[in-house]
Amino acid sequence: MCLGVPGRIVEISEDTSALARMGKVDFGGVLREVCLAYTPEAQVGDYVIVHAGFAISRLEEEEALETLRLLEEVFAGDPQG
Repeated sequence: MCLGVPGRIVEISEDTSALARMGKVDFGGVLREVCLAYTPEAQVGDYVIVHAGFAISRLEEEEALETLRLLEEVFAGDPQG
């Protein structure tokens, strides 16, 4: 099973020599470099669904926060989580 996780874009690279548009995404305090090539409309402050290092879609803040809340519930009940 694959899982796409919501995160908030905190920075977008302005490096024009990069092959793809990149950004830093915050996943609950953990920052990761993410490829934004598939979400050209995404801006700093937007929430995106990230899978395997690629932002695959943009979503509204309310939906992102609800998804994160549900993920917390799932992992809170997981003895290995």
